[in-house]
Amino acid sequence: MKRTILLCFLFVGLLSCKDKKEETIKETKPETTFSTKVKIDNPYVSNIEKAYQKKAFLTKAAVTFDVSIVFGGNEILNGKALFSTDSSNGILKLNNGDTIVFSQQNVYHSPDAKNTKMIRFHAYTWHYFFMFPYKLSDQGTVWSFYPNSNLNGKNYDTKKLSFKANTGDAPDDWYVVYANPETHLIDVVAYIVTAGKTKEAAEDDPHAIKYQDFKTIKNIPVAHKWTFWEWHATKGLTKQIGMGIIKNVEFIDSDAALFEIKDNYIKI
Repeated sequence: MKRTILLCFLFVGLLSCKDKKEETIKETKPETTFSTKVKIDNPYVSNIEKAYQKKAFLTKAAVTFDVSIVFGGNEILNGKALFSTDSSNGILKLNNGDTIVFSQQNVYHSPDAKNTKMIRFHAYTWHYFFMFPYKLSDQGTVWSFYPNSNLNGKNYDTKKLSFKANTGDAPDDWYVVYANPETHLIDVVAYIVTAGKTKEAAEDDPHAIKYQDFKTIKNIPVAHKWTFWEWHATKGLTKQIGMGIIKNVEFIDSDAALFEIKDNYIKI
């Protein structure tokens, strides 16, 4: 069973105060849903999956990497991630001593975790950003024409991703995928998140992630830099609001002990 996290493009934004620039992250509680991969006849998706060597990726048991995330000049996460390639398990060992583990829909943390309000956010958000190219043919996905193939002066192969009714907890979410027409690698994904708000309200404040600095690991392309942006349908990427750095990517053989949930870990 493959994991599909349809709501883990969480609403990550920055607010500006009148008296001083004070930037903060808005957190929306992530929710998850699980579904079985289905075979689809979609050349757009197939080209992307081939570019990312999806078949080879899924032959690996797990992937590990160092990750740091900065928003508004503040580092909000720094540590080592370990994810099973089928997305069933994951662990984040943070440099502040916290450990976060997810197994299917369950999330756990070490008993001395510093900021428990952000546990689910961290457990699923960065995992989904990393795994996005491998989620495009999950059950309930609907691909449609997107009229604007130009983004900040560059032309892309673009499609809009939405979801069938009753797919997951937020079928009104949508994503605009900008793929390089030559390499078929994903450059930018714009998105809205409707959790906790109406679709109209979500569409008033869309965001985007830009994938950069691709390096090949075991013949599999991996973006080593993410930048987060405010996004507009016609203006494109308008303001950078955050950045993520990925280092030391390795594919490893899985061992159940790697994803061990210790007896004293707390389930949330």
